[in-house]
Amino acid sequence: MDLSMDLPVIDLDLFLSEPRNSEAVIRECKKAADALIVYGALVLHDSRVSEDDNSRFLDLLEDYFAQPEAELKKDERPELSYQIGVTLENTEKPKCAVDEPCLRIIEKLEPSERPLDISAHQPDPKCRFFWKMPVERPPYETQFPQLNAPNVIPQDEEIKKRWSPTMEQWGKAMRTAVADLADMTAIGLGLPAETFRDAGKYGPHLLAPTASDLVKYGKKDTILAGFHSDLNFLTIHGRSRYPGLHIWARNTGKRIPVRIPPGNNLLVQAGKQLEHLTGGLIKAGFHEVVVNENTVATIAKRKADFPDRPLIRISSTFFWHLSSDFDLVPIPTLVKRAKELRATHINLGNDDLEDAVYEPMKVGQQVSKWVPISS
Repeated sequence: MDLSMDLPVIDLDLFLSEPRNSEAVIRECKKAADALIVYGALVLHDSRVSEDDNSRFLDLLEDYFAQPEAELKKDERPELSYQIGVTLENTEKPKCAVDEPCLRIIEKLEPSERPLDISAHQPDPKCRFFWKMPVERPPYETQFPQLNAPNVIPQDEEIKKRWSPTMEQWGKAMRTAVADLADMTAIGLGLPAETFRDAGKYGPHLLAPTASDLVKYGKKDTILAGFHSDLNFLTIHGRSRYPGLHIWARNTGKRIPVRIPPGNNLLVQAGKQLEHLTGGLIKAGFHEVVVNENTVATIAKRKADFPDRPLIRISSTFFWHLSSDFDLVPIPTLVKRAKELRATHINLGNDDLEDAVYEPMKVGQQVSKWVPISS
């Protein structure tokens, strides 16, 4: 099957402006669900998203990560497995480097479509900041308080003044967009619209920008974030100032350089919680961030156009999570569809031919399995 490598663009404006039961809305919802099934990713058009808000966010994070390491270290919380506050470079390791199923997927890819080698890859040279978005307090005592720790606010006075308003403004825009897409996806899968939104009502949603110092790590073919998939439900990204993100389409196994169209567009990828809940009908999308030719060209242009700005690649990543205490159990109707899909061999390197086992568990257990949480 020769399917396009271009990611489908999903029109959230249409969904928000037309009746839910209209033919156009139902068709767009099915397009969204199909995009996640086939590609594990899509481009989301949302006119509410402001390029100015994104620029303010990128400026703030560039200024923050341009601080001396001693200042940044004050915002580390290693006792919480870095699940809040800052994570400095050379701390996060690409799990795929030691994960047999993931390594098998790489082996099945055509050599020209494989990620940059991570077999001997050291920890990623990127930094990260986890900022938890406010959610309604659940009407029960959570079993996973470590996943719901309070936010860290940077101490530098100039940055502190801008920090919370900017993080909340951009984080709210991303969260609103991805929650609406969750409704579209549910409808497109034949489920009640609120299925996923309700499951994520008390989720520890994270605005999780990454930062890569392109003065230190700007050489072509440098791995900034090794080949991996995300453990949350849906990941949404704003436009970065520097290219370098590659994703892999499930239907072809082809590596796709991501170019988010200018304007009110965001990139969305499926995570492991969505894979688990759909019984593998939707698979978590694999991706990497590397310095490629376009990155190098953009570095040169930014140096010339903005000589006083830090050369730091910021990715405005947002992780939308299901509630920590939600029971992560595959939905039977989707499990059936997943088995039918596997039989058609539309998968990443045909690796889906073996039935994956998605054991019932709490979302917090699933997160802790991938990210051990200190007690």
